[in-house]
Amino acid sequence: MAKQLKGAVDWVQVDIMDGEFVPSRSIGWRDIKSVKLPFDWEAHLMVNEPETYFSGFRSAGARRVTFHFEASKDPCGVIDIARKLGLEVGIALNPETPVSMAAGLLPLIDSILIMSVIPGFYGSKFIPECLDKAGKVRALAPDISIGIDGGIKEANIVEAALSGVDDICVGSGIFLSGDPAANHRRLQGIVDSVMA
Repeated sequence: MAKQLKGAVDWVQVDIMDGEFVPSRSIGWRDIKSVKLPFDWEAHLMVNEPETYFSGFRSAGARRVTFHFEASKDPCGVIDIARKLGLEVGIALNPETPVSMAAGLLPLIDSILIMSVIPGFYGSKFIPECLDKAGKVRALAPDISIGIDGGIKEANIVEAALSGVDDICVGSGIFLSGDPAANHRRLQGIVDSVMA
């Protein structure tokens, strides 16, 4: 998949799943290190004890690690571990988690990822109500990078773009049919035309 997007993107989010925090299991840092991704990337860690993954993904070339608020009893400690490794750090919020629960962490992180699906299942159904979180985050932390992840396709990408997010993470909408690079360019063109 990485080769299919070479030259088409400059930043990619790689989903990492442990089969515990979410039911699915995916690749690990060693797999990514062996591929040597041709762009900057972040690891979206849908895992328990995310801090135990950080050094491996740093060695594989990740610039940022994003862990789930719901996966840690001590998110401040997890953030501190990432910082000591020289990593940018983000927090992901599951659909049922209100922004208010993570409000105190916003000054400590580089980005927040709003999940618009129940995480762990490729091609899950989009939950439009999650878009409302973008405005709530922006009101609390005007300069933070806000991403939306899950179920974004051509049919709803305009709605996602207009919610106020900075980054839209698309998986199945790019990879499930046709040429991924062409799909990315088409979706980017739709967003650009709306935001111009």
